[in-house]
Amino acid sequence: MIEIQIDKKLYGANGEMQLSVDLQIQEGSFIALSGKSGSGKTTLLRVLAGLEEAKGTINVSGDLWMDKTTSLPIQKRELGFVFQDYALFENMSVEQNLLFVSKDKPLVEKLLKMTELYELKDRYPNSLSGGQKQRVSICRAFMKKPKILLLDEPLSALDVTMRHKLQKEILLLHKEFQTTTIMVSHDPSEIYKLASRVLILDNGTLTEDGSPKEVLLKTQGSQKFSFSGELLEIKKVDVIYIAVVAIAQQIVEVVVSHQEVQNLEIGAEVVLSTKAFTPSIMMA
Repeated sequence: MIEIQIDKKLYGANGEMQLSVDLQIQEGSFIALSGKSGSGKTTLLRVLAGLEEAKGTINVSGDLWMDKTTSLPIQKRELGFVFQDYALFENMSVEQNLLFVSKDKPLVEKLLKMTELYELKDRYPNSLSGGQKQRVSICRAFMKKPKILLLDEPLSALDVTMRHKLQKEILLLHKEFQTTTIMVSHDPSEIYKLASRVLILDNGTLTEDGSPKEVLLKTQGSQKFSFSGELLEIKKVDVIYIAVVAIAQQIVEVVVSHQEVQNLEIGAEVVLSTKAFTPSIMMA
């Protein structure tokens, strides 16, 4: 069991706030950490990694990483950390980047074959695509055989096809090494596919905690489905109004009534839902 109790004062877009987290995580689980920008997600990962100080305790399977008097150095914490940027050594080949962490050549070969990078082991980072670089950085994180893997939106800069491929590889590595994974993500489909548990952080406080189905499948009453999106435009076509809404990577058009138009604002977050075959739209 991993026990985390953290308190840290932060300064966000809305001024001073308190990052206050108290939770237990089952070993081997895949946790998705989501929430608005500036809510404290990256800071939480950095505190777990030992990159930032905080008050509280971190206990990992009986090993005390942090308490009132102790803070284990980052190099002694059994974890891997993957950022949005690749942070590879440009003067080292793919294989050398991994061996820099550990001289375990059989593990290097295993990881590179699992991620289909073995044929590129002698290449240098400047000759790799963004997706290939990120796969190398993920493999490098596993070279320490970490108890905890921390992922800070590692796939956000990649195209959809590459994201889907790396999602499968991350899940494969997670299961193979039986690591506990905590991933920051804003992508609902990514969270649903990968995570066994979802935590929502808002202004430094955990506001939701449950399975992906419990947290992500939001419906009210007799609604059959519900999506959140940004209202881009309302246009009048003949005698009807059409709302243009951005939902994830897609733009959709929805017919709305004159009464609904009065309660909508361009640029606002809205909820698009349906009862049977009649869509409705309202302010989120």
